[in-house]
Amino acid sequence: MQTSILEASAFTGLIDLATEKLGGKALCCSDEFFAEKENLLKPGRGIFIEDKYTDRGKWMDGWESRRRRDGGYDWCIIKLGLTGVIKGVDIDTNHFLGNHPPYASMEALVADPNEKKDKLAESTKWVEILPRSPLKPGSQNLFAISSNEKWTHVRLNIFPDGGVARLKVYGDVTPDWSAHKPDAVLDLAAVEYGGRVVACNDMFFGNMDNLIMPGRGKNMGDAWETRRKRGPGYDWAIVKLGQPGIVKKFDVDTAWHIGNYPDTCSIDGCFSPDLNIDNLTWPQADWKEILSKTKLEADRPHHFEKEVKDIGPITHVRLNIYPDGGVARLRVFCKRA
Repeated sequence: MQTSILEASAFTGLIDLATEKLGGKALCCSDEFFAEKENLLKPGRGIFIEDKYTDRGKWMDGWESRRRRDGGYDWCIIKLGLTGVIKGVDIDTNHFLGNHPPYASMEALVADPNEKKDKLAESTKWVEILPRSPLKPGSQNLFAISSNEKWTHVRLNIFPDGGVARLKVYGDVTPDWSAHKPDAVLDLAAVEYGGRVVACNDMFFGNMDNLIMPGRGKNMGDAWETRRKRGPGYDWAIVKLGQPGIVKKFDVDTAWHIGNYPDTCSIDGCFSPDLNIDNLTWPQADWKEILSKTKLEADRPHHFEKEVKDIGPITHVRLNIYPDGGVARLRVFCKRA
């Protein structure tokens, strides 16, 4: 399969299918003598603490194997948090300089979520999605993946040994719609159902992708939060639903936001299946109001059902907050259209 090295912004708008926030898990590896495999899926790029050591050597924020002397290579198997089509990978060697792997490759397969680790390691069904490729030290090594298959697991191979700070597996979620009745009411904005936050006007303090993540938010940083607005106007974020739907209920959760929650909010919708909405094209959509401007309170979930206006099927929602602030989660409960 074809691959290419890209810029860090290449995977904007895609979901990190492997992140521990979505249930990604490092299952097993050939060796983790210096640093644990679980670090691969943590947020951020990893940190470096000078003069911090363990009884096995220098403490490193990543996965690091011992120096291999047998001519083989090391590997780590990861269960993706959500099944999906992989579009790109980031093999980040941040802070690994004299101890990074010079090469890496990646394989993928589809397996039962409860498959035993030894069977995964011995499986002959692994498919190469990234051929052996050179890695730079202390860098984000980003590669495009040309594959239209959906996968549940990946195996990172490093040649011959060394350390990787973080692994991110970017792609599109592929929900199993057959598991739900056609008239079931589902949160079609949720990442697990293929929802994506495609645009916003500001996310200075908190990333817009947090709006559709599972759970209520672990802290104030686990939210979408804008800077303080000093002029007229309002802030907004647009979510593309995993499938077109008819809205039945909204949840707007201001968890952890007390001195910085929005005063009010409103929500609009549009049916634009052929328009690839982003920061530049969003005004071209035919937006209609679904929820009128409504007062919000600090640090609590707000449930709106009777207030929802029926505007028919939609593909996108726009959350408007007045004048600014933070929202932890947005839920858009719909019947699939």
